[in-house]
Amino acid sequence: MSQAPCEVWFYHLERTALDQALPELLEKTLARGWKALVRASDRQRIEHLDGWLWSYRDDSFLPHGPADEPQAERQPILLTTEADNVNQAQVAFLIDGAEAPDLEGFQRCVLLFDGRDEAAVAEARGRWRTFKAKGLPVSYWRQGAERGWEKQA
Repeated sequence: MSQAPCEVWFYHLERTALDQALPELLEKTLARGWKALVRASDRQRIEHLDGWLWSYRDDSFLPHGPADEPQAERQPILLTTEADNVNQAQVAFLIDGAEAPDLEGFQRCVLLFDGRDEAAVAEARGRWRTFKAKGLPVSYWRQGAERGWEKQA
């Protein structure tokens, strides 16, 4: 029996920045018993997230590590600029315009983009068309008037 195709979810950041939205989505991922691969386009973002995910809330932290440190394959959340799914994650998070890895083996790919950045919005639209053309199920989520996310398409 073959695995269902990877679902691609687009998250349109309008009311909060990536630093607020990403930890919440990662918490939900871990709560499902899944591992995450967070792929950024540059090393500086990885270094920032490595510190941020330890301290973003006083009463919590997210267990994670960068891909270039020992035992990367054991990390529940792996931070990387590379495409390899070293920790066998079920969810790939793409930030800062990072390219999608081979989605074979992933259950979900989450692409977060800044709605206040016209270039990022245009890039997300292009990626939507590309993923749809590949026959992957895509959905679009935007931040609701209250807190939380609302599926729009």
